[in-house]
Amino acid sequence: MTHDTLWAPWRLAYVKGDAPKQQAVEPERWRPGADTGCFLCRAAAAEGHEHVLGVLERTDVSLVMVNRFPYASGHLLIAPLDHQATLEDLSSEQLLDLQQCLARWCGLTRSSLACQGFNIGLNLGRVAGAGVPGHLHWHLLPRWDGDVNFMPAVAGTSVIPQALESLWEQLHDEAQRGRSSDA
Repeated sequence: MTHDTLWAPWRLAYVKGDAPKQQAVEPERWRPGADTGCFLCRAAAAEGHEHVLGVLERTDVSLVMVNRFPYASGHLLIAPLDHQATLEDLSSEQLLDLQQCLARWCGLTRSSLACQGFNIGLNLGRVAGAGVPGHLHWHLLPRWDGDVNFMPAVAGTSVIPQALESLWEQLHDEAQRGRSSDA
């Protein structure tokens, strides 16, 4: 039997419990009601630092960013800019914009990464698995035919074949192409 090594250095900070690098980015001005310890609030407020923070899109009310601790290649987070914990806290405008972001980024991710499907999830509250219970966010996970192998079931391991920096650049470029074709 051969032994293969899987290299995913960005996971070390997660395993060790270290704060992500984005904590070094200090917004000039926080949004009203922001939690200064929340990485989503930091990304929402720190305009001009999109690349460092992994932010792909910021609308008037929503944020789309690369998950720094992905479950699969292309794992994105879609969240309101405001620190809100429940769906009933969101306005109709926010709900619509968040859903439009989900739809748009499904299309951009599909065309950029050639995935065949998606898992989209929203965990509300700590008991439901929310890692950031105060700031709700959707997980958008691209899926490919045959991408499930024995490792998650046997070893609780995910294989992420693409570096986060490379993913951000690829999706950012796809979004730019999409914006220029809409004009």
